Amino acid sequence: MKRYEKEKVQARVTHVPGEYLRTQYYLDRDPAQVTVGMGEDWTPLACKEVYGQAVKTVLAQKWESCDFDLSPAAQLGQPGLFAALEGIYGGSYRQRFALDGTCEPPLTCCASGEGWTDRDLDQAVRLARHILQVRNLVNRPANLLTPARFACALEEMAAGLPVQVQVYGRAQLEQLGLNALLAVGTGSGNDPCLTVLRYTGAPDSTERLGLVGKGVTCDTGGYCLKNAKSMAGMKGDMAGGAATAAAVCALAANGVRVNVTAVIPACENRISNLAMLPGDVITSLSGQTIEVLNTDAEGRLILCDALTWAIRQENATRLVDVATLTGAIYAMLGHVAAGVMASDDSWYSALEDAAARSGERYWRIPAFPEYEKLIDSELADVRNNSKDGCGAITAGLFLKRFTQDLPWLHLDIAGTADGSTPVWQHQVPGATGAAVSTLYHLAAGMEES
Repeated sequence: MKRYEKEKVQARVTHVPGEYLRTQYYLDRDPAQVTVGMGEDWTPLACKEVYGQAVKTVLAQKWESCDFDLSPAAQLGQPGLFAALEGIYGGSYRQRFALDGTCEPPLTCCASGEGWTDRDLDQAVRLARHILQVRNLVNRPANLLTPARFACALEEMAAGLPVQVQVYGRAQLEQLGLNALLAVGTGSGNDPCLTVLRYTGAPDSTERLGLVGKGVTCDTGGYCLKNAKSMAGMKGDMAGGAATAAAVCALAANGVRVNVTAVIPACENRISNLAMLPGDVITSLSGQTIEVLNTDAEGRLILCDALTWAIRQENATRLVDVATLTGAIYAMLGHVAAGVMASDDSWYSALEDAAARSGERYWRIPAFPEYEKLIDSELADVRNNSKDGCGAITAGLFLKRFTQDLPWLHLDIAGTADGSTPVWQHQVPGATGAAVSTLYHLAAGMEES
């Protein structure tokens, strides 16, 4: 994004109290001007709304360039500037970018105004680009994003950054004992893999944040087959994995002084003579046995091995798992908010602070011990589905059993990762890049503390 340069069109973004997303066009001026107003609640989410509306207005007029006044965003400090750039980049995104990897707005964008520095702008642009990289991956068809191709895409995302990337193939997974991941991925002709991205921005610190992201690149449901309508969108069942990788890369690109590792188990959940069956019992990397009663509850199987990996191999001291995990969370919260389960109140408070800075919405779901009985198994240590409803809760509680009592957050983004009908102006139909910004601010908060 260029700085302080006049172009043909000037988009002046102003805060107009009491009027929600008021847009005015001044086409008779030289340069032409667009003014977008927001209501009284001037927050990062409102900021994303305003700048998303502004860029959509400019594109609708088929103008080729725009000068964005970032002064209103700068009133909110760094979160406002980050939100403004997410609005500009997000509102101008097109699904066709998924095939060519584009992460830039389809118009010349310039920045003007006061209250921000070039460094602030550069950091905001980097985060916005990483969010668009996630949208590209989630929108990519499953035949073009097998587990191996997904791993390659994550390596490309981290290229040139101080991020160590290591990919473990099927033979290594078998040798290391990631049997839950293998149980899901063995049914496909495309082998499963595990990708680990390590960033050490605070080498003197013993704290390391472990981000675990679901990476199912194709989910048919296995022998518990999905219906055709719901199966079409399952190419994006790797949104959590893409989000965790992008957060690590954005932190590294901006030099945030924090240690963070993303662990991303990737596989396809298909049907074959090797695929797992309802009733199977598998032994996870942790040593806990799992009774598989629903092959379409596969995400928690691959995540439990990845959580164990993050603790044992990466020495994570805090955990966050991110997954498009359950239809139940979508049924409850729709596309507006993601569900959260937390084992630690202070860690959840840190998430609330991060979400306030990112402008994303989350809702804490209960984890009462009475719900634990719903996943007790008579044949194994735990079953992979509920005996009686509460699907979003029991999915989270399943994962909690593999966290070894570390501070842990579970983000179920099944409703927010993708939306055919956008909720906000910085979104367009398709992938949203959910959770990247919140994970970034959560980790940055660890640096501040």
